[in-house]
Amino acid sequence: MRLLYSEQNMLSKDLLLKAYRLMMTARAMADTYDANRQVCKYVHSTSRGHEAIQLATGFLLQPCDYVSPYYRDESIMLGMGYRPYELMLQLLAKGDDPFTGGRAYYNHPNIRRDNFPKIIHQSSATGMQVVPTTGVAQGIQYIEDQKLINYPTPPVVVCSLGDGSVTEGEVSEAFQFAVLHQLPVIYLVQDNDWGISVSSDEARTMDAYEYAAGFKGLERVRVNGSDFADSYKTMEYTINWVRKERKPILVHAKVPLLGHHTSGVRKEWYRTNEDLDKHYLDDPGPKLRKLLLSKGISESQLDEIEEQEKAFVQSEFEAAVAAKDPDPSTVSDHVFAPNPVTEERGTRTPQGRDKVVMVDAALHAVEEILQDYPEALFYGQDVGRRLGGVFREAATLADKFGDSRVFNTAIQEAYIIGSTVGMSAVGLKPIVEVQFADYIYPGINQLVTEISKSCYLSCGKFPVSCIVRVPIGAYGGGGPYHSGSVESTLATIKGIKIAYPSNAADIKGLMKAAFLDPNPVIMLEHKGLYWSKVPGTDDAKMVEPDRDYVLPFGKGAVALEANQEAIDNGESICIITYGMGVYWAKNAAKQYPGQVEVIDVRTIFPLDEELIYSTVKKHGKVIVLTEEQLRNSFCEALAGRIAQNCFQQLDAPVQTIGALDLPAVPMNMGLEAEMLPNADKVAQKIGWLLNY
Repeated sequence: MRLLYSEQNMLSKDLLLKAYRLMMTARAMADTYDANRQVCKYVHSTSRGHEAIQLATGFLLQPCDYVSPYYRDESIMLGMGYRPYELMLQLLAKGDDPFTGGRAYYNHPNIRRDNFPKIIHQSSATGMQVVPTTGVAQGIQYIEDQKLINYPTPPVVVCSLGDGSVTEGEVSEAFQFAVLHQLPVIYLVQDNDWGISVSSDEARTMDAYEYAAGFKGLERVRVNGSDFADSYKTMEYTINWVRKERKPILVHAKVPLLGHHTSGVRKEWYRTNEDLDKHYLDDPGPKLRKLLLSKGISESQLDEIEEQEKAFVQSEFEAAVAAKDPDPSTVSDHVFAPNPVTEERGTRTPQGRDKVVMVDAALHAVEEILQDYPEALFYGQDVGRRLGGVFREAATLADKFGDSRVFNTAIQEAYIIGSTVGMSAVGLKPIVEVQFADYIYPGINQLVTEISKSCYLSCGKFPVSCIVRVPIGAYGGGGPYHSGSVESTLATIKGIKIAYPSNAADIKGLMKAAFLDPNPVIMLEHKGLYWSKVPGTDDAKMVEPDRDYVLPFGKGAVALEANQEAIDNGESICIITYGMGVYWAKNAAKQYPGQVEVIDVRTIFPLDEELIYSTVKKHGKVIVLTEEQLRNSFCEALAGRIAQNCFQQLDAPVQTIGALDLPAVPMNMGLEAEMLPNADKVAQKIGWLLNY
């Protein structure tokens, strides 16, 4: 895209003076931080060299818009109207930091403020913001298509990033989705030729503008990001174009880097004097000063502005230094948003209905959600119209709700998972699917870096409401890449919830509860239980609950009761398990009638520790059973907590059963059976423990 301007496009003196004043503000802020390194002890970057393109962007955004600044974008914040004091509160990790309450680095904003553009949670991982921010644009397009909101002014989404981050694979996933679906997003790439100490010529074969040419349908434009007039006119045209055309564009802004990479990685450590001198030739401040002088503004007026901003920044800094630190008692606030589902409600077992398999109960739950909530949509790999999921877990949904609400994605686990951040931010409730648990790992980065931290680091402003469906588990020779268990990996991620239902009634109730929960939920759904094809799993079929049934997270169930006589005689044990383990345990217990109590935890997090501990104390002997490889697993961690909390009531060491510690599940069914637990192996352990 080539932009042409006429004399009528000339910028007013007032606008140019405003830009110059804020450039002097940004310069004074950087100088103040550098002069007070002992006070500014937390790592930070500044916008020195990038001010022109950033201020132009900040000036042009409207309250309906969304922007994701990256960590060097303080001048975008100034351009949108934020006080230096507000930014400094985050710099110094103060309690009144309006973005993260002292929890995150300088210029990692998030905000929902009237009459300002909205900013979702921003992380430090370079390039990772591109997927969630593209998700915002995806959400806005969905809202417009479904006519859920009539926007008076069509919103535009701006995603700012450094050129060095464009080499990240997840950036290409976002670009691909944006051009495929023609989303209203601007990728503002600020290219200063450095990625910490890595220069552009040793990191890439092309710049972002050249790279963007490979994405058919992605418009692109170059701009001199050190020239305010060029930056303003280019961004004005670009924003207006996206506001009208509703299509994606990449803006490649060439800028100098005048400051340090961060306060902790100083420029003199890796840059030559020649390189620094070259960059200072493009300092936006002197360029704008020269333009203002040519328009009749006096040297003395510009000098006065500079002195005024130095004094203003100093007073703002002193006020920020004097501000209070966060109250330490608030450190655990906002891990999750308040959840309205706290009690089981609705009809779990309606009269006069036949039993259904788990996969159908889950399918019907999603169908009812889509019927009842227009903000709900479902997407992922192969869930669309042609197939309806590789396990038919989404069958007929696209036919019933249309391709805009139920649709396929490319093989992009990072985008599938990470886009839910942006979708949720605009008020949608996405349900997404990763085809097999073994394939969740490309999406773990988004799950950890963006989703799990969003509510906590935004102080509750941006919880991520989403369901990630994940078929899991081994049976029938699925082999090493379709049989894995990942609950221990997921359980180490704080800020997400994890369900692992074992029957049709639970999966429907938990799915409904997960949808109503404003927090991120992973639904682990065992493939071997979907259709009850594995011998001994008929109990996974149950009468399907009514559509009003919800089952709260953190409430386990007694899947099998021991009789009181065995308990009173000290001849009983309990097994704590979930998923396929429930059926191994129940089938093994048939060899010891009345002596085994089985607890199905139903959710990995939150975990019903009250039920677990009370059951263990009642029996004095316990087995914790999992399908996962045993060593360093969730199962072993739970066994340790049981030992700590129930030590005085234990009559034997806590026992654990899991799969062999192998790197993968082998495909040969005999080898698979040797690796995994089964009812006979569990029965042997029961017999040993009863006789301990």
